[in-house]
Amino acid sequence: MADLAQYITQYGYWALLIGCLLEGETITMLGGMAAHNGLLHLPLVIAVVAIGGSLGDQLLYFAGRHFGGRVIARMKNQQAHIERAQKLIASHPILFVIGVRFMYGFRIIGPVLIGASKLRPALFIPLNILGAIIWAHIFVFIGYFGGQAINRFLGDTDNKLYSLLLCALLLVAFLGIRHWWRRRHQR
Repeated sequence: MADLAQYITQYGYWALLIGCLLEGETITMLGGMAAHNGLLHLPLVIAVVAIGGSLGDQLLYFAGRHFGGRVIARMKNQQAHIERAQKLIASHPILFVIGVRFMYGFRIIGPVLIGASKLRPALFIPLNILGAIIWAHIFVFIGYFGGQAINRFLGDTDNKLYSLLLCALLLVAFLGIRHWWRRRHQR
């Protein structure tokens, strides 16, 4: 049976692409760690992550252009957040499009709201690509340099143990930041 490194090397780029279409940050950081460990090539990881993130948001944007009004109408308990986002889209469309992927809670609904706002595709598409490139670099490098820092800390520990520990630490850190962010915005 092949080991984990072989699977990552063989299917890693496809996993990154699909993961970035569905979720994003966690899989992106794991891609950075895989690049640090020499399992994937860093420039390709960044490119695949940017393409996946951009493509996912493009699909959500066009879904929002066609179905956004109905989706928004069904989200009655989120109307205050939706109205605030719509005001931001109207007043600062460039910053909102680039920054939406960095806003907690707007990663999925943000592009739908932008599409529903009828922001022109000619403006959205290049800004979305720029935002995806910035986002890809930041989160891939977090994984890459985070993996490097943990590798220095652990030294010559078995690579499988290192990989498991690194994944566990990143998951705990991600969940901790998410919990802190939610509590901060509930106040």
